[in-house]
Amino acid sequence: AHAHRADDILTALRIAREFDLDITLDHCTEGHLIVDQLVKAGKPVLVGPSLGSKSKAELREKTFETAGILDRAGLEVCIITDAPVIPLYYLPLCAGLAVKAGMKEESAWRAITINPARSLGIDARVGSLEPGKDADLVLWTADPLTTIGGEAWMTFVNGEVVYRAE
Repeated sequence: AHAHRADDILTALRIAREFDLDITLDHCTEGHLIVDQLVKAGKPVLVGPSLGSKSKAELREKTFETAGILDRAGLEVCIITDAPVIPLYYLPLCAGLAVKAGMKEESAWRAITINPARSLGIDARVGSLEPGKDADLVLWTADPLTTIGGEAWMTFVNGEVVYRAE
């Protein structure tokens, strides 16, 4: 369900209950205003895009704090960019800004790795480093959530090195 405002989110949850639908709550801009209702619903919340202007009325309450607030409440939080609205390469920056706004760093990593995979139902294959899963990963020169300017040092796809910095 694509919903920014609290009333739209609650309407989506009501419709999902009424028609026995399994949904995710995409955008969830005002999720921090209805934490108790979201916890009761127990659906994944895909927060974002948080980067960018508050160009529409439904973005008035937008804050980087939302992801951390919902995570601390026990919800499965995914941080999204709504690509191509905000390009996907800004995802680590968005997660880092959520950390700066109070989200635990470990939670921010989960919000851009295993949580999205779990909400899509593909977590048996991707989203974490475990035997038998796809082994695609990037090693950085600095933590991309906390250090601007870190660069990819080495990239692995299917367990094979496909890029190595000079």
